[in-house]
Amino acid sequence: MSYVLDTATIPAQERVEAVHVAMAQASAPCHVIHEDPHGDVHARMGLWDLGGANIFTTRASGIRLLRTPKQARQDVMPVVALSVQQQADGRHEQLDRQEIVAPGDLMAVDLSAPYDFSWSGDGAAGCIQIPVDQLGLPVDVIRRAVGNVRRSPLYRLVARHVADVTADAERLGADPAAPALGSASVELARALLVSAARMDARAVLADTLLTRVRAYVRRHLTDPDLRPAAIAAAHNVSLRHLYNVCAQADLSLEQWIIGERLRGAREELLRPESRHRSIAAIARGWGFRDPTHFTRRFRAEFGVTPGEWRSPITRP
Repeated sequence: MSYVLDTATIPAQERVEAVHVAMAQASAPCHVIHEDPHGDVHARMGLWDLGGANIFTTRASGIRLLRTPKQARQDVMPVVALSVQQQADGRHEQLDRQEIVAPGDLMAVDLSAPYDFSWSGDGAAGCIQIPVDQLGLPVDVIRRAVGNVRRSPLYRLVARHVADVTADAERLGADPAAPALGSASVELARALLVSAARMDARAVLADTLLTRVRAYVRRHLTDPDLRPAAIAAAHNVSLRHLYNVCAQADLSLEQWIIGERLRGAREELLRPESRHRSIAAIARGWGFRDPTHFTRRFRAEFGVTPGEWRSPITRP
């Protein structure tokens, strides 16, 4: 992890722009409106990776974050944020709902939709940000849920989880178990949103199984032991049921996994930081134990060998 921004090291006249840039990079592009832009503008923002999610914390002088419909339409990857207010009352408006978020309270924000959030004076908040594809929930379920999380019996449980994780973000983000913490956070967030949307959990999970399987596979593509049986076990379904769901979507699970791995390896072959790695090592890193098999599949998929793809002379 690294702090995205600490204005203590930035000249006063550059802080307004610095906060705007940092917010866009760490969370979602929005208009950043300072309560007193000519006064003592200060902010400290941190971002820690948890694998399938991340922790984002902000401590700043009075601020308003206004995300417009135009900005929301430009999103490539929809994200849900579960945020706990740490200092000052927050004022949040989204999807025709308004709420005051007191210190210790949790709010859910659909970062792919317009919103208006602010606090006055010095304030702070910490959130866990989760891409929607990790949640595996339909957008209509998420939007039904985000304004109703306080009604869920899971609300206090998830609020404490987010508060504890964000309060100790630096230590937790550096721990080897950070990805496992991220997975647990995703599961808790999914449970909260399904509960808040007043949906039948079994029906929702059944309807979204393929979406969740795809997200799970993408997170584990570099695991050489990624196999259908392991995927089925991770989702608490039988192997037969997993195959049936894939067949209904006209998806060959094994071939799709191989294709995703090939695309990942193709990208890595061109990365400057991977120049020193052999093709065989890159193949192993993407789950291909046999370099000859990797080369054959690569050529069948892309029309060139991995060596030809890597060479700037022969690459098409």
